[in-house]
Amino acid sequence: MNGVIAASLLEVHTSWSWVVIIGNGLAGVWALVAHRNQSLRSRALWWFTALVQVSVFVQVILGVAVVNRDKIEYPAFHAFYGFVATIAIAIIYAYRSQLKTKMYLLYGLGGLFIMGLGIRAMLVGQTG
Repeated sequence: MNGVIAASLLEVHTSWSWVVIIGNGLAGVWALVAHRNQSLRSRALWWFTALVQVSVFVQVILGVAVVNRDKIEYPAFHAFYGFVATIAIAIIYAYRSQLKTKMYLLYGLGGLFIMGLGIRAMLVGQTG
C-alpha cells in the first residue's frame, strides 16, 4: 500500500509541475500585457497570480514528501530550482511596495522567471 501511495505521490509531483510552469507563464504574460493595456488590469489577475504562486509551494512540499517518504535520490540542482522559486516569490512580494509604479512588470517578469525555474527543474529531473 505504501508503494502505491508513494508512486502516486511522485506522479502528482510530476503532473503538478505543469500547473506550476504553465500557470506562472500565463500569469507572467498576463501581467506584462496588462502593463501596456489597462483593460487587462483586474482583481482576477492578482487572484490567478497568487494561486499559481501558491502552486509552487505545493510543488516543493510534494517534492519534499516524495524524498522523505521513499528516500529517493533526486538529481543535483533539481531541488535547488524549487527552493529558488520559493525565494523568488518572497523577493517579488517584498519589492511590490518599492516598485508600485512597475508592479505589472515586476509580476510579469517574475512569473516568467518562476516558469523558467520550473522548466529547468523538470529538465534536470529528467536527466537524473
